[in-house]
Amino acid sequence: MADQTEAATPPQNNRLYPRFSLSQRLEHASLLLTFTTLAITGLAQKYATSPIGEGVLGVLGSIETSRLIHRSAAIGLMIVTIYHIVAVLYRVVVQRVSLDMLPVLEDFRHLYQDVQFYLGRRKHKAYYGRYSYVEKAEYLAVVWGTIIMAFTGFFMWNPIATARWLPGEAIPAAKAAHGAEAVLAVLAILLWHFYHVHIRHFNKSIFRGHLTRQEMKHEHPAELALIEAGKSGLPTPPEVLKRRQRYFFPVAGFLTAAFGFGLLAFVTFEQTAITTVPRGETAPVFVPFTPTPTAIPTPTPSPEPGGIIVANSWQGGIGQLFANRCGSCHVQAALGGLSLQAYDQALQGGTRGQVIVPGDPQGSILVQVQSAGGHPGQLSAQELEKVVEWIRAGAPEQ
Repeated sequence: MADQTEAATPPQNNRLYPRFSLSQRLEHASLLLTFTTLAITGLAQKYATSPIGEGVLGVLGSIETSRLIHRSAAIGLMIVTIYHIVAVLYRVVVQRVSLDMLPVLEDFRHLYQDVQFYLGRRKHKAYYGRYSYVEKAEYLAVVWGTIIMAFTGFFMWNPIATARWLPGEAIPAAKAAHGAEAVLAVLAILLWHFYHVHIRHFNKSIFRGHLTRQEMKHEHPAELALIEAGKSGLPTPPEVLKRRQRYFFPVAGFLTAAFGFGLLAFVTFEQTAITTVPRGETAPVFVPFTPTPTAIPTPTPSPEPGGIIVANSWQGGIGQLFANRCGSCHVQAALGGLSLQAYDQALQGGTRGQVIVPGDPQGSILVQVQSAGGHPGQLSAQELEKVVEWIRAGAPEQ
């Protein structure tokens, strides 16, 4: 009979130990989604002229779409941060959970013991509690990185207000810090977090919420010893929990409202530099038909024997119009493989093919994109009509 009872009892190693609650797992999923979106859209803007950057921006449609998605993800990250702060306060104030994620002196002792183990001077690694020093370092890196990205993001999102209180150099400095921290964060996730969580061994607790006894014994032996000794995870009496909640929820509501107001002020503080910078020159470009008189008159050289520069031609104003409107993306750079710096490059087109088809305005991708409206380098109606006439005339160079 005793043998049958023992056989019916599941092995101790099959016991499951709760690790993360459902709310914590959903919080992690939200952080994963917002961080990944920020990384893809942000690095695509930072390296817009690289092949990968051009590919990502091409998939998203334009750099403006990438900026919109990036800022939406930033708002999502700030919402996740506000929730995390309130949730941590609830666990500490109401549930009286200790702040195990903060570093303590014992972590340095664990680090020393691990170094001794890796050098072959110790038989086993340190006995970690609920969180190891590696996990604490990752957590603090997220906290520190979020603070840096929030401050530098505010400077770039609200450049006019920033320049009122800080020197103008603060804005390009914030841009440099924002981009460098983004690269550092992505590398930390790929090289540090992925190794410890997905490569060295696949820890599924953030997805399923629990660990087996064998996993606990390997990863958190000190916490396992406390649990099995009955010294950890003691439930709080319901009446005590309700009393604490009565005081906590009003304070949490006030904090949430204050954080929400701050977030709203963050994103609506002012119009960004993208919308407040005046549009490019819209006046017709003056091109004299005769050269300016000089002390020694010299004839104006013609591109071809007997040739003259026509007003509605590439050299007669169309090239300069493209330089004014499309300079940042297609003159100083070649976004999408399209360069409008020179006449032959413009006719060659980009990754989407020939954008200017001489004699066929409707078949020219440039006219199609500009006619749809909303382009970062949008031409005015008069300018677009001038370009259409130029293409209809055969897109002459001079």
